[in-house]
Formats: sequence, C-alpha cells, structure tokens
Amino acid sequence: MKRTTIKTDESLDARMRHEAARRGMTVSEWTREAIAAHLPGDEQGDAPVRRRFHSTGSGASGRSDIAERMGELLAGLADGRDLIAEEEAREVRRTA
Repeated sequence: MKRTTIKTDESLDARMRHEAARRGMTVSEWTREAIAAHLPGDEQGDAPVRRRFHSTGSGASGRSDIAERMGELLAGLADGRDLIAEEEAREVRRTA
C-alpha cells in the first residue's frame, strides 16, 4: 500500500472523521473507499460501477417536485442525508 497525504480544512476533516466513525471504519479506509467510488474501473480493470441515487424517485415516485429540487436533494446525499426519507418520516409522524 502506498501512503498519500492530502490537506483539508477543519470542517471537511471533522465530517470525514464523523462519517468514518458512523460506518465503523478508519478514516484511511473511508478515504480509500470514497476515492475509489469516484474513479472509473478498479484494479482488475473492471468497468466502473455507476452510482444510483435511489432517493431521487425516478419514474413514478408520486412526487412532482423532484426535478426542481435535484440540486438540494443531491447536496443532501453528499452530506449523508436522504431528504425525501426525512420528509416522509415527518409526514408519517404528523398524520399519526
């Protein structure tokens, strides 16, 4: 394995450490996984795996605001949040 040094601001470092801890991983493991997810193919030369954003509700999601909110929803996913699921959970609690 080869060592690489990167520089991040304190906010990004804190977010990385939080996410690694949440997943029960070291920061190094999480960083390798995150980098690999953004590169085409893998060491064996396999084709890249395309990321699928299930929460964007493609097809008949029953929602009419997905396209207008795509930037917001994707930003939430980048922060580890599924905004649609959070909204649906709030709606369930509100109607219960």
